[in-house]
Amino acid sequence: MRARDLLLFVLGALEGHRLRTALSVAGVAIGIAAVVCLTALGEGARRYVTQEFALLGSNLLIVMPGRVETSGAAPWGGVTHDLTLADYVAVSRLRGVRKTAPLCVATETVKAGERSRPVPVLGTTAEFLEVRRLVVAAGEYLPPGDPTQGGTEMVLGPKVARELFPGASPLGQVVRAGAWRFRVTGVLAPRGRSLGFDLDDVVFIPVQTAMRMFNRRSLFRILVEAQEYGAMAVTRREVLALLAQRHRAEDVTVITQDALMTAFSSILRALTLALVGIASVSLAVAGVGIMNVMLVSVSERRSEIGLLKALGARNRQVLGAFLAEAVVLAAAGGVAGILLGFAAVRLFVNIYPTFPAVPPLWAVVLALTMSVGVGALFGVWPAQRATRLDPVAALSRR
Repeated sequence: MRARDLLLFVLGALEGHRLRTALSVAGVAIGIAAVVCLTALGEGARRYVTQEFALLGSNLLIVMPGRVETSGAAPWGGVTHDLTLADYVAVSRLRGVRKTAPLCVATETVKAGERSRPVPVLGTTAEFLEVRRLVVAAGEYLPPGDPTQGGTEMVLGPKVARELFPGASPLGQVVRAGAWRFRVTGVLAPRGRSLGFDLDDVVFIPVQTAMRMFNRRSLFRILVEAQEYGAMAVTRREVLALLAQRHRAEDVTVITQDALMTAFSSILRALTLALVGIASVSLAVAGVGIMNVMLVSVSERRSEIGLLKALGARNRQVLGAFLAEAVVLAAAGGVAGILLGFAAVRLFVNIYPTFPAVPPLWAVVLALTMSVGVGALFGVWPAQRATRLDPVAALSRR
């Protein structure tokens, strides 16, 4: 049987049962689309986090109270010391530290005239602007100086500025936050979400003022920018040693971007593999469907198979014909699934434009390989049953 004859044989069989063919293709397409979509979301999450860390710079250390990174709780029921402004000042004096910025975070209702809304309030210092790579669009950021001396300056995120002062400049205006009065000194340039905060929808005030305002004794975090990327490990050890000496116990956690990225990548890799495994189950179900369709096809075409064998077709040619039919079914489902997956990803990106969901090339190759593999694997048994038919018995039942 020549290749052209084989192709015509396969296409003729598929054309003769359009509904059955369409259902088989759809079953494979759904599984392949799931693989494409899930890997695109995983790749998008990896790119998103990488971009966020790139905006922060590569030399960042994050100091948080507590020895358990996930909760900040003290180990074995111990007492966690407060992370104080004095700790922040001491850390900033270390030789390997370039810049530091304390953080005190809470939510408060801000009001300007008749307009008011709850807004995240970040208490920090002037160094936060450089540590987080932010840009001031108008006015000035928080003034430099002694962090223990609280002021009444306030810097608005662009979204807050638009909502509180639509069509007007907020610079020099008075804004209330709870019972406190602040004077607006600046407005940030748009930045968007970054590691849990929408920096367009926050306000900044001096850290000491924030701690008094919210009755806080401990800082939320201390951001530390090391002098050199190559000295990150040394700087981390210095920060830990200093705070252990000050607290008489190692009761803080100092994490690096590399550690965060490594942990995130491991979690993401495991999650991606698990999701691909779930999608593979869907493909296996589709493969069983193809096998059942092919078994029915063999049963319905006994006389056709008998005629082919009577005319001299060899068992391997019959095997190849039915195996090719299963592979074509699965491959068609694979192509349809890839197109469906790309369409779904495109729709997702249109809804969430800031999330860079992109199906990686390896996922497309994997999807095609899996679809062809499913067709070949689940088409073997029906094809072998076709080869075992006796031509005389098959023709006698015509």
